[in-house]
Amino acid sequence: MGIKTLAHVSDLHIGKSVETERRAVAIRDALLAAEIDHVVVTGDLTHRGRIGELAVFWRIFRPLRDLDRLTIIPGNHDRLGDDIGDAIQDGPRVSVATPPGLHLIRFDSTAPHNRSWISGHGEMRPEDIQAIHTAAAAAAPGTVVAVLLHHHVLPLPADHAAERLISWLGMPYADELASGASLLTAVRGHCDLVLHGHRHTPRAMTFFEDERRSLAIYNAGSSTELGRVRVFCHEGGKVLDEPGWLWTWTETLAPLARGRGSRPSRGPSPDQGLARIRGIASSPAGEARLRSAREDQFAPTYS
Repeated sequence: MGIKTLAHVSDLHIGKSVETERRAVAIRDALLAAEIDHVVVTGDLTHRGRIGELAVFWRIFRPLRDLDRLTIIPGNHDRLGDDIGDAIQDGPRVSVATPPGLHLIRFDSTAPHNRSWISGHGEMRPEDIQAIHTAAAAAAPGTVVAVLLHHHVLPLPADHAAERLISWLGMPYADELASGASLLTAVRGHCDLVLHGHRHTPRAMTFFEDERRSLAIYNAGSSTELGRVRVFCHEGGKVLDEPGWLWTWTETLAPLARGRGSRPSRGPSPDQGLARIRGIASSPAGEARLRSAREDQFAPTYS
């Protein structure tokens, strides 16, 4: 089957601004140019949960859907407005998608309380954890098993002052899933990746490293704010080293969330980025680590 690639996109917030939509188009173009084998989007496709915003998402990402290279789940923002959660993930809260080499467990961590702007936290019930465990244990040999959900499973810092104030007031808006640790225990030994969004700063942590199958948790951050997405390489049911970054910025998308008028450093082009990722992954000695930008350029990892 050879080395395949998996890109993790999240928190696009389409509908927030014209600039956000342009950045989403740049992400799509980079993913297509790099010939990514599969793309997951872990929620907050839209900003206000409007049907029109979802239509814009599909207009942008239709090429990936038409190639059968796209798996999506809803986030809390998708439950606002017209409540398009079911349009994104219809059916049970836990379902499975099986692209080549992957066993993707889609978990809808949203709930009816997400209809309110001030109730952004997620929900995970005991029956959800059992369903995820069952789905992970049923994965075919030789596949990478990943749980996809929107909300974070372990405590993470708030993204901005408003969230810190809400937390100080005792509201659960920025809280992690209450049963997040139980989920990690349930999938231990059966799962390789937990991929989520919700928090807009990318982070990563690995558990059970001394065991046969470690478990890595990755928060994608907001792909439209960052201008880059993580790319994992996998082969034969194994994730190959650390993920790299696929940059999506162009000169027309220069203003960054850090401050109007500021410019991110230009990363490699999509073709250069993927060539580096594939090249390092396939090197016999594995002398270099898969990295287009170091994780520690951002806030600290889980503590």
